[in-house]
Amino acid sequence: MSRFQSSEGGAGRRFQPMRDRSVPALNMAAMPDLIFTVLFFFMIVTHMREVKPLVQTQVPQGTELEKARKAGMVYLMIGKPMNGQGDVMGDEVRLQLNNRYVTLEQLPEELQKERAQMSEEARQQMVVSILADRDTEMGIINDVKQQLRKAGALSINYSATQKGKSEK
Repeated sequence: MSRFQSSEGGAGRRFQPMRDRSVPALNMAAMPDLIFTVLFFFMIVTHMREVKPLVQTQVPQGTELEKARKAGMVYLMIGKPMNGQGDVMGDEVRLQLNNRYVTLEQLPEELQKERAQMSEEARQQMVVSILADRDTEMGIINDVKQQLRKAGALSINYSATQKGKSEK
């Protein structure tokens, strides 16, 4: 097929190049708006985990539970240590304060550091949320509570899961 087409019929024809019959370009002017709208949506609905668990915990179940507030919350997890893949690495019980391991003796000092990083309002409302494995011995929990008392952390909540209706 020829690249030229006739503009007139008959003798003395003038040939003109054929117009390109390709698909018109897609208008991309609204694309940034769409991308930022979707990004904003996911930023709003996504819940980011604040503390990465370093110890394995299987929390006990309870019947009278209420949602904890976030301001001034310090997370103390008690359980067996895990590696990066979630495999248990031993039988000894470890304490995890927010994102790091602490010993029982270090707990009051580390809580003071956490308190120093908080705002004045959060400092007054500081709550230590204990997330302990259901198989943790009560003696360890009592030792932790004694150390929390030494640190002046008197507001404590215990994390649990809602007990199913069939298990009551």
